[in-house]
Amino acid sequence: MASEAGPILNGIPSQLPDIDPDETQEWIDSLDAVLDEKGRTRARYIMLKLIERARQQQVGVPSLTATDYINTIPPEREPWFPGDEDVEREMRRYIRWNAAIMVHRAQRPGIGVGGHISTYASAATLYEVGMNHFFRGKDHPGGGDQVYFQGHASPGMYARSFLEGHLTEAQLDGFRQEKSHLVDGKVEAVPSYPHPRLLPDYWEFPTVSMGIGPMNAIYQAQFNKYLHNRGIKDTSQQDVWAFLGDGEMDEPESRGLLQLAANEELDNLNFVINCNLQRLDGPVRGNGKIIQELEAFFRGAGWNVIKVVWGRGWDPLLAADRDGALVHIMNQTSDGDYQTFRANDGKYVRDHFFGRDPRTAKMVEGWSDDQVWWDLKRGGHDYRKVYAAYKAAREHTGQPTVILAKTIKGYGLGSHFAGRNATHQMKKMTLDDLKAFRDSLRIPITDEQLEANPYQPPYYHPGADSEVIKYSVDRRSKLGGTLPSRRVDFEPVKLPGDEAYAQVKKGSGKQEVATTMAFVRLLKDLLRDKEFGPRIVPIIPDEARTFGMDAFFPTIKIYNPNGQNYTPVDAELMLAYRENVSGQILHLGINEAGSLAAFTAAGTSYATHGKPMVPIYVFYSMFGFQRTGDSIWAAADQMTRGFLIGATAGRTTLTGEGLQHADGHSPLLAATNPAVVHYDPAYAYEIAHIMQDGLTRMYGEGKTPEESNVIYYLTVYNEPIQQPKEPDDVDVEGILRGMHRISTANTEGWTHEAPRAQILGSGVGVPWALEAQQLLADDWGVAADVWSVTSWNELRRDGLAADEQEFLSPDAEKRVPWVTQCLEGTEGPVVAVSDYMRAVQDQIREWVPGRYASLGADGFGFSDTRPAARRFFHIDGPSVAVRTLQLLAKDGKVDADVPRRAAEKYQLDDVTAGTSGNAGGES
Repeated sequence: MASEAGPILNGIPSQLPDIDPDETQEWIDSLDAVLDEKGRTRARYIMLKLIERARQQQVGVPSLTATDYINTIPPEREPWFPGDEDVEREMRRYIRWNAAIMVHRAQRPGIGVGGHISTYASAATLYEVGMNHFFRGKDHPGGGDQVYFQGHASPGMYARSFLEGHLTEAQLDGFRQEKSHLVDGKVEAVPSYPHPRLLPDYWEFPTVSMGIGPMNAIYQAQFNKYLHNRGIKDTSQQDVWAFLGDGEMDEPESRGLLQLAANEELDNLNFVINCNLQRLDGPVRGNGKIIQELEAFFRGAGWNVIKVVWGRGWDPLLAADRDGALVHIMNQTSDGDYQTFRANDGKYVRDHFFGRDPRTAKMVEGWSDDQVWWDLKRGGHDYRKVYAAYKAAREHTGQPTVILAKTIKGYGLGSHFAGRNATHQMKKMTLDDLKAFRDSLRIPITDEQLEANPYQPPYYHPGADSEVIKYSVDRRSKLGGTLPSRRVDFEPVKLPGDEAYAQVKKGSGKQEVATTMAFVRLLKDLLRDKEFGPRIVPIIPDEARTFGMDAFFPTIKIYNPNGQNYTPVDAELMLAYRENVSGQILHLGINEAGSLAAFTAAGTSYATHGKPMVPIYVFYSMFGFQRTGDSIWAAADQMTRGFLIGATAGRTTLTGEGLQHADGHSPLLAATNPAVVHYDPAYAYEIAHIMQDGLTRMYGEGKTPEESNVIYYLTVYNEPIQQPKEPDDVDVEGILRGMHRISTANTEGWTHEAPRAQILGSGVGVPWALEAQQLLADDWGVAADVWSVTSWNELRRDGLAADEQEFLSPDAEKRVPWVTQCLEGTEGPVVAVSDYMRAVQDQIREWVPGRYASLGADGFGFSDTRPAARRFFHIDGPSVAVRTLQLLAKDGKVDADVPRRAAEKYQLDDVTAGTSGNAGGES
């Protein structure tokens, strides 16, 4: 058995004989000498060089991805615990009681809003060691740490804040009742989970959407280094701590981005995974071992791994385990069995764990069943073990660290909760449970108090002058203030003046320029602004050349914390691929999820760091909201400010790429997010006004947080057109509110009273609207005005706001929606078209006076030419003209057979007859 449990697992040939023990010891002594004299960083470098050399010489050196199922830090290497363990344990008891009671009270009759008790019960020690000794607050000289609190553990954070005096009992009683819990006419409540938008002075990071926390934490740590390396802020004393669940690690987002943290050596990042071995419904790995699995995964990804498996009560047993029998049983026992052990008693553990081997049975033969049960705890509930792990993590350099801490879900809540499959969904306790819980925590509350109203047992607070509270408040004060905490106190930003936008407003003359290229030209001018330019964070997921952004490579350069240690293949070219430690571009590879996480870190820098930064993330529009919608929602919850640019947008402008590149619906997805302001501009000058308005709204003077905490989403296209010069009478208000007239029908010289119509188009659809205007005039004597709809979404929101005002304040002066204001004085039916599905245009139907029809690219995309695709979807110029004639015929404004004649004339059913747009569709 001993040979099966060698000191190193996973393929190291520990069974080979040591043919020269003296030489082996010399190598070990040499390493120890380097550690003593030069430190861990130097020792790490030498070890890595030796491994590199061994591989060069084809010596078989496998990866070390798994170790025995014991603590990484042995007792002899544990540091002295600097706190008062008794006082800290007492504080933890108070927090655990109040956290559980808050959720229990939220289940009282007539409320029943739910909550989760068991997650924090398992993680209390993990949080409290950090709160008392490691997590630096906002007032720390170094700027403070960023802590991603696990979503389901929020009751514990609220309970601690209550004891510290930052939250009131009334607020705890308003848990999950954010609109209805009124005290003296004022809302007193806290949200269910970490929602910065709902509690903006408290929560900093939204984490309850599983997988987004770990992903965003990685890119927050990267962004901290980015700020430091670019000389914008010294972040050397700021760490990122992410608290995660072992079940949460099954999310692809939780694991899929680990390589970035290792590649960039983010030693300012610490994952703390609460390994209570349970998901929401049952064991994470009933037949396996999730801690071992995660250790192998993280080690393989290049992380520093610290396992905290066993509490101090196991130390003497492991020290006496000369034959490795105990370690062997630990290695072989499955998680499912470990859970069953904790759901039973000491005798069961003695019989079914230690009883597997006579040598291990002998280890505890003199122990009582109570000793077996109470003394042999899991490592995540032991202050000293957790402290040792945190200290080692903070001192480790060159790698991110993950701490795998073994705990019990529902720890301390009684036999009905602890380790039970259903514990995650259990929200209230019986009277007997309450009494047992009270007794185990030694809370001075009487039976009479509990029996008086079992639905509302009292909270407990020992008083602000108690030793426990003073100690805890003092610890937080020395670490830089209370947590969680979010502050918005940033240095002012001087925004670019009108001159930065002047060039793109001039148009392109005879040159054809796509709106994607127009946007890139504007971005280039904004980057040139000496004061504001450094604030921009361009984010590109490996498509810079597609978007024409490769010109930025040699100028502002690509961020790489290791610089560029190779000669790029295009070094002799003007647009060479240039990486630099202080580079400005975040070029994150084929990685939309990571790009959105980076966008969130940069877009919240005004709050997390007091340094306003403006992320501009440019991506294929199809791969934005569709692929990372949940992350965009989390970004909105975190009150991110910045610009998302859906480039090569539309269903028919990129038809050479085919179905999966054809975006016909992202405006609808954007419409579901209240923080996202979507625009679909047709022209460069519209882009200029929208970008300037967005920057002013985010960082202009006199703006409220509600106005400023927005994400602008611009859809731009890859189809080149002649960009018109900005008109002298440009309607800036119309551009920003959602629509403006760009072409009035010219009926000069007409000898008849022309039927009239209104054509609405957005983005690349505006040229089709103008084409239809010309066809209607030349072929059918119809006078149509053309409007550029810059935002269907904003027009709808404006209409909804007007309706709500009329509904709630019927006596107030009626507010008229902008789309109604624009069209109510016009003549004729309205036809709307875009390169998106009809539902996008149909958003405004309710507020359009008169007859209304929409044309759109419904269905799946495909590969073909642009004109053929537009003819197939019937959104091209002739299709718009025919649809307009159909509406006019219904109103008796043209003869009934005109629409049919027009359809025949334009060969509307022949996809090869389409001519609207350039033939190409390449990326």
